[in-house]
Amino acid sequence: MIDLSRKFLIVSSLVAVSVLSILGSNTPIAAQSAVPESAYSDLSWRLVGPFRSGWATAVAGIPEDRETYYFGGADGGVWRTTDAGSTWQPLFDDQGSASIGALTIAPTDPQVLWVGTGQIHQRWDIVDGDGVYRSTDGGETWMHLGLEETRHIGALWVDPRSADTAIVAALGHVFGPNEERGLFRTEDGGSNWNKVLYLDADSGAADIAGTPELPDLLYASLWQVRRYPWLDYFQPTVGPNSGIYRSDDAGRTWMKVAGTGLAEEPMGRIELAVAPGTEGQRVWAGLELADGGGLYRSEDGGASWALVNDDSSLVGSYMGWLLPDPSDPNTVWAGGQPLRRSTDGGESFQIIRSSPGGDDYHALWIDPTDPQRMITGADQGAVVTFNGGKSWSSWYNQPTGQFYRLAVDNRFPYRIYSGQQDSGTVGIASRSDYGQITFRDWSPVGGDERDGDVPDPTDPDIVYGAGLGGRVSKWNGRTGQVQNVSPWPLSSYAAPPGTTRYRYDWITPLAISPRPPHPIYVGAQVLFRSLDGGVSWETISSDLTGAVEGASDCEGDVPLERATECGYGVIFAIAPSPAADGLIWIGTTNGRVQLTRNNGASWTDVSPPNLPDWSKINIIDASASDPATAFVAVDRHRVDDPSPMAFRTDDFGATWTEIGHGLPQNEWVGTIRQDPKQAGLLYAGTNRGVHVSFDDGETWQSLKLNLPTTGINDLLVHEDDVIVATQGRAIWVLDAVAPLRRLVGEDLGDEVILVPPDTAWRLRFNQNKDTPLPPEEPTGENPPVGAILDYILPANATGSAVLEVLDSEGTLVRRFGSEDEIEPPNARVYFADTWLGDPPRLTAGPGHHRFVWDLRYPAPPTLSSNYSIAAVPGRPTPARPEGAFVLPGTYQVRLTASGQTVSQELEVAMDPRVEVTSAELSGLLELQNDVAAALARVVAVADQTQEADGETYDEARSIARVLTSLASDLESADAAPTEPQRELFDHAVGRLEDAEAQ
Repeated sequence: MIDLSRKFLIVSSLVAVSVLSILGSNTPIAAQSAVPESAYSDLSWRLVGPFRSGWATAVAGIPEDRETYYFGGADGGVWRTTDAGSTWQPLFDDQGSASIGALTIAPTDPQVLWVGTGQIHQRWDIVDGDGVYRSTDGGETWMHLGLEETRHIGALWVDPRSADTAIVAALGHVFGPNEERGLFRTEDGGSNWNKVLYLDADSGAADIAGTPELPDLLYASLWQVRRYPWLDYFQPTVGPNSGIYRSDDAGRTWMKVAGTGLAEEPMGRIELAVAPGTEGQRVWAGLELADGGGLYRSEDGGASWALVNDDSSLVGSYMGWLLPDPSDPNTVWAGGQPLRRSTDGGESFQIIRSSPGGDDYHALWIDPTDPQRMITGADQGAVVTFNGGKSWSSWYNQPTGQFYRLAVDNRFPYRIYSGQQDSGTVGIASRSDYGQITFRDWSPVGGDERDGDVPDPTDPDIVYGAGLGGRVSKWNGRTGQVQNVSPWPLSSYAAPPGTTRYRYDWITPLAISPRPPHPIYVGAQVLFRSLDGGVSWETISSDLTGAVEGASDCEGDVPLERATECGYGVIFAIAPSPAADGLIWIGTTNGRVQLTRNNGASWTDVSPPNLPDWSKINIIDASASDPATAFVAVDRHRVDDPSPMAFRTDDFGATWTEIGHGLPQNEWVGTIRQDPKQAGLLYAGTNRGVHVSFDDGETWQSLKLNLPTTGINDLLVHEDDVIVATQGRAIWVLDAVAPLRRLVGEDLGDEVILVPPDTAWRLRFNQNKDTPLPPEEPTGENPPVGAILDYILPANATGSAVLEVLDSEGTLVRRFGSEDEIEPPNARVYFADTWLGDPPRLTAGPGHHRFVWDLRYPAPPTLSSNYSIAAVPGRPTPARPEGAFVLPGTYQVRLTASGQTVSQELEVAMDPRVEVTSAELSGLLELQNDVAAALARVVAVADQTQEADGETYDEARSIARVLTSLASDLESADAAPTEPQRELFDHAVGRLEDAEAQ
């Protein structure tokens, strides 16, 4: 067994070393930001997707309410459906933690929700929480009720007689000892807590169970568990102090059950269920043991037990749970890879739901008034059934995927690649031609879950993916074929050092150099390189982790001070330099940073000084412009030190500057990136969100904006966008970060700032010609279409704002004013307001503003227009005809506000996918202008004849319909007008001239 006390002292002392030796202060305090958030507050993250659900850890429903259900995600927050799973809405976006361990609705008041944060499922990427939350309005608002240091909460029991009385089963710190663990009870809605069951700083509570018929009788389990990063796969999650307890006074006092018949060896996670109609005497206990475990049953309230099922897949630290049928004492449900049900007291089980690969079910709720109605939560999300599990709702409507490493290709629009935990891989468009990002815009790319998927820089249809145990795949997007191109094709997944040739962690690191000939790198304890697409590999390093060949005392529960020598460290981060050939940085799980400047011929240990063992190097970001500069994100939360840590070097690692001290405490750093276009601008992703630094890491401030609370596993800056892979909320993009770049070194005063705009691409909002997708269809958001124009007005700004666009000759193209009245289109509305949206409006007032010009001239005048079928719910549906596009070229943007006028150049560029000549575009615009002029004449004729001459007026309306249709057709494609289109125009003009002559 593990000597917990010995390892606690090691971990605690290293926490002190990391703080005192590296930071030089016991309590680092974040510096005051010099840039007000109002200077970039109009930026907005957009959800790309995909809508392939992630891990649902807790579920709940309301008796007799067939439509309303809730679920909690591993790091995705709390969600609610009011239509039985057709659509889901997030409720927890702004809370302190998004990891949900327990979710319970008060039996006496369905508006009262209790949430315990921090999952207890033991896995490499287990996410902690920050205590207990409560809502009294169905999840619309929340109150934080403390117990922050419990970190992991396995269960919540709410008294069936009072919504204010609850008991929390808190596991406590997983990676170290702490006092705030065990069972906590409140009788006043969480204002005050009493610790009613506590054993020691090593053991916490995992579960609590009871029966509504006897609310004073409760059972609970304690679990002694400790996790160490080097022993993840090799250490049983059991401890001698795990056990079952009973209370006969509604949880005020507790006594350990006699347990006759239970296994006498150390136990792991114990899950409990009390059968209805047995006066609380029939109790099931799922016991995890070092060599398996099984299902036990007591018929006398825990005094004695019998093993009724020795199937160890029914139990476990990751997905073990039990739930009794509320109407049948012989029926009990269990999780695992499938969702299972027993109707004979647990002696045998039938599979109710699963699929090849295993869905891994973690939670179930059954309506006590209708046991056919249930909601279950699995690795793939939450689903609802009305018929006892014969059919279920979809889990392809919850954007709660857990994504790890990010990559993008060089296409236009670019695609984003990542591996999703438990579900597979994703290649998803950053922008769709059809107004929104749908199920049509993403696909698997052949790799494993939790991997890095990196496209070939010379051929984006070839994607390399790194998976479990060192597996490397090569996916061909043209054929769909997946080839194993691993450096060694035998997986070492879960194999301890000394038993396999190569060692890997939870994630196999993979990188492709951005410099020709684009070698591929894969990290084990050594670094591999391939120059031929994985056909062959060469080892370009020795062991870079500090392992000692032939080290002794490497069996069993290896302590921290022996783990490195015994070979438990592996490479976790690889960063080929974009700025120099042959320069590669690597980082390891045990705190090493190594550098080669000659393609691996020699290596130098350039680790930051005094960095303790098992300070995992999460990410190394090699500067795009300076070979000597790199940034390192360091993560020590798995040795119970969640403080932020990051470093910068400007001299190839000879010296390091600690730059994580300005980040919020207890937010460990998952990733750090330098903006490739602006020196001094950094982005950091932590286990709670995104932060930005305008001074190379000296100070940090939040870049959360509208991003929901969740962990950030990776972050990339591609061209002008920031992309994040989250631990429970899929993939998001922050478009056009020019305002952030402009703010570096900026001393904001009384001046109006018009941010130099990025290149504007001539694109259409939506080219869909089919029936629009309905509002309930889950979709990601497209980026803005047109010129993204940002301006910052001083704190004393008053009055209106006017924005003008002029061409290269100074001719006014468009004008927008903050006080302009926006006339609605002269078109019949025959659909719901959902499809109208709010039209873009220029805004004034202090702070940051973003306005998007669609690169069009004003729409031509018409007698009537029609709404386009190319519509997106919640966005303004364009009325056709729209204005003609401006030609590619250089324009001037002029802003007048707060008594000042400022200008910037704007470059308008053609969609690079379109093959069209300048002459053809000019010819198109010329005809569009002619059509617009003709329409103006038609409107004039109609105005003059509407009352006096019915025949001429009718002719004018007929001509207007022809020209309106022609104008709509011309603006739909970047192509020279066809001869029939020109002929139609000439014919319409002839008719117009006749009408004008009358």
